Amino acid sequence: MRWDRGGARPFVIGGSTTPAIRALLIANVAVFLFQTIARALVQVRIERLFGLVPYDVVHHLFVWQLATYMFLHGGFFHIAFNLLALWMFGTELESLWGTRKFLRFYFITGIGAAVMTTLVGPNSYTVTIGASGAIYGLLAAYGLLFPDRIILLYFVLPIRAKYLVLILGLITFWSSISATGGGIAHVAHLGGMIFGWLYLRGPKWPKLGNPLGGAYRRWKRNRLRKKFQVYYQRTRGDERGPEDDRR
Repeated sequence: MRWDRGGARPFVIGGSTTPAIRALLIANVAVFLFQTIARALVQVRIERLFGLVPYDVVHHLFVWQLATYMFLHGGFFHIAFNLLALWMFGTELESLWGTRKFLRFYFITGIGAAVMTTLVGPNSYTVTIGASGAIYGLLAAYGLLFPDRIILLYFVLPIRAKYLVLILGLITFWSSISATGGGIAHVAHLGGMIFGWLYLRGPKWPKLGNPLGGAYRRWKRNRLRKKFQVYYQRTRGDERGPEDDRR
């Protein structure tokens, strides 16, 4: 839950499900069910192929893992907490940004987290799965856009969003440099937050555009202009008539 700035009225965080959030929830649940069925019936673990394995990305160019790992989860509580956070924080962000910008942000932070994990350990065989990198990116965005929003941590402790994001960021940073955490992908979490911050507050690169596309558009405009001039001259000639030509 969260409170408004005055702290007088509690209301449920998240709200009605928006289109991108609904699609992501369905996709994650569907993939989790497929994981469970494949593991139970045919004894096949798809995590090694579609989870993030830095060694495979670097040495075997399994670049699809940079995105597919976000849809795999290790258990019920893993996917439950990730999807709860996605719904809680993502719904309001999508309502603010729109579906296209929200999805762009979600995948940039998720893939950015995977890239950072790969760069930190390019020879690692550790499999990273879960949407946590993108979720931490959403947390960073929420803290930047709604810094004074009061959130009930664990539904008990009230804390402002900016302090929650700061605490999570410090914990994640310390865990990543001390290599602790019982297998939790702290580097991916930190990468999601960093890429989220860079996307919203980082340097704005100039739009270089597409030179070939620009040249094609200029050629097309010039061609239309010439066609219009020819048509205009013919029309003027028809309006003058033979008497006007003899003058």
